[in-house]
Amino acid sequence: MNMAVSPLAPRVALIAGPTASGKSALAMALAEATGGTVINADSAQVYADLRVLSARPSTLDEARVPHRLFGHVEATDIYSAARWATEATNAIDEAHAAGSLPILVGGTGLYLRTLLDGIAPVPDIDPSVRAAVRALSVVSAYEQLQALDPAAADRLAPADTTRIARALEVVRSTGRTLADWQRQLSGGIGNRITLVPLILLPDRDWLIDRCDARLAAMFDGGAEAEVAALRARTDIAPNAPIMRAIGVREIAGWLDGAVDRATALAQAQLATRRYAKRQYTWFRHQPPIDWPRTDLRDTTDLLALAINLAADRGVRIDIGL
Repeated sequence: MNMAVSPLAPRVALIAGPTASGKSALAMALAEATGGTVINADSAQVYADLRVLSARPSTLDEARVPHRLFGHVEATDIYSAARWATEATNAIDEAHAAGSLPILVGGTGLYLRTLLDGIAPVPDIDPSVRAAVRALSVVSAYEQLQALDPAAADRLAPADTTRIARALEVVRSTGRTLADWQRQLSGGIGNRITLVPLILLPDRDWLIDRCDARLAAMFDGGAEAEVAALRARTDIAPNAPIMRAIGVREIAGWLDGAVDRATALAQAQLATRRYAKRQYTWFRHQPPIDWPRTDLRDTTDLLALAINLAADRGVRIDIGL
């Protein structure tokens, strides 16, 4: 991620980290303190039909400060990192034009990387190729990928359905591997902004406890009805991205009678813990080394740190702390 930019470039705050680490509370506090605009960078929170299970801000929170790219995507849409990056760029530009500090907040690393570094100019995939690839079992798709793009197959887990299908459809449709295309990134905004990043990496045990408690609250707060409503719709494919969100499959099993409520909750908690651990590892190692990491947990302490980091990067924020 390229951060070699002029300190005079427009500023953009970024609050990133694993799920349940306190990002949303900090983003809200920073937006209230600075007159900022909170811009979503979480792949689940874009969906209109997934407020509870995605831990999207409440309607009351959304009314406190401007929020962008939350709940604006239909459940039937096949949303992409490229589309999000385009929309996020527009939201950032609009915030700057209004004199507001854009505050990116989320834990989807692919979204952030695409926004800052750009995206590979992969041509549109031949529809017949896409249909053929999506019709394959994950075992068959992985075997084909091993033959056509062994390097990608080595990088991916054999059960990673989405990424295996993407790598396979690209090489079958274009004759070039996805990695080859990704060497030609274009469209990133990293070289035209002053990024003020902060990565939240709190104590792991504390984070896991937060994940478990939040899932329990979701089950008590309408997650069952949310999943039931999704499943009642006939226009949503069973393999649509929204149906793969953590909690949907587990609650579906409960609704079908395959498991009881306690088991579904335990399964969703386990899936969330695993996801949080993957995010934790990614944010600890993948972003640039000069992106500050913190294990602070109190929102007031985090806000003070965010303000200090902004000042260190030549950003003047006049607030009364």
